[in-house]
Amino acid sequence: MYKKVVVFGGGTGISYLLKGLKDFPIDITAVITVSDNGRSTGKLRKEFHTPAVGDIRKVITNLSQIDEPIKDMMSYRFNTSSDLDGHAVGNLILTAMLDITGSLKDSIAHLSKLLDVKHTVLPISEDSNLTLMGLDIDGNIIEGEEQITKSQRKFERIFYKNEPTVLPEVIKAIKNADLIIFSMGSLYTSILPNIICKQVKEALNETKAPIMYLCNIVTQPGETDNFTVGDHVELLNKYLETKKLDVVIANNKKVSEEFAKKYESEEQKDPVIIDKEKLKSIGVELIDDDLLTIDDNTLKHDSLKLSSLIFSYLMRK
Repeated sequence: MYKKVVVFGGGTGISYLLKGLKDFPIDITAVITVSDNGRSTGKLRKEFHTPAVGDIRKVITNLSQIDEPIKDMMSYRFNTSSDLDGHAVGNLILTAMLDITGSLKDSIAHLSKLLDVKHTVLPISEDSNLTLMGLDIDGNIIEGEEQITKSQRKFERIFYKNEPTVLPEVIKAIKNADLIIFSMGSLYTSILPNIICKQVKEALNETKAPIMYLCNIVTQPGETDNFTVGDHVELLNKYLETKKLDVVIANNKKVSEEFAKKYESEEQKDPVIIDKEKLKSIGVELIDDDLLTIDDNTLKHDSLKLSSLIFSYLMRK
């Protein structure tokens, strides 16, 4: 029987991870945030009063075993002067399925079957009005995931406007897991939206599975400026409260001077430094390796190499 791995995340981070992880002999449950309110997803949420589907579409596509042209179609965005402008085909399909079935979970299952996905994809919640909120260090409250990202502020607290109802299947997956993974991606809008759910936090406190964090390669402007790997771990532990991270995987290859300057000048991002002494004092295991790759002129984790490290850890546990 394959070991069970639950991966939490949102955005492109978890999608990129699962592209490599899906080929290993494990049973994956991907749990996706549904509070995004930007671009195509935001428009569909307003018009159809649905949870966010964009990140789910990315995950299903990257887990799919179908040919690349079909995957490209799922990600295709219309460029037109009509109301279709900016919408991704996969977002429209998921919204249509949701309108037919009345359930996002069932819609995902149907689309996963159509696109030959061998693993399980779940939304953290089916609540249609899920709204992410942020209290910054100056006492201002920012409403909406897109607004939090664009504000580039330091946040004292991330929370939901209303406590979400978490899918029972998510809680069951956590309790039965052999490994819990927080994927790379924005701490504040991809990872924390899962942890701050009361039901998820309670299930994480009860599970016997170790919790792993895949640390980002670069910082997030405003949110994690000057953050080291240890700082990322401390922030996640703060929100986890009782249960803490057991292991962190981080890149140890130095970013080239060319890319470091590019990210600093164009995106105000800096490489995340490994601080081994701090990690040791926190009591978290560090697995570091050369995980850098360049895709579409962008720094990314080597998905296959990262997945190999995850699988090796799982096997020795």
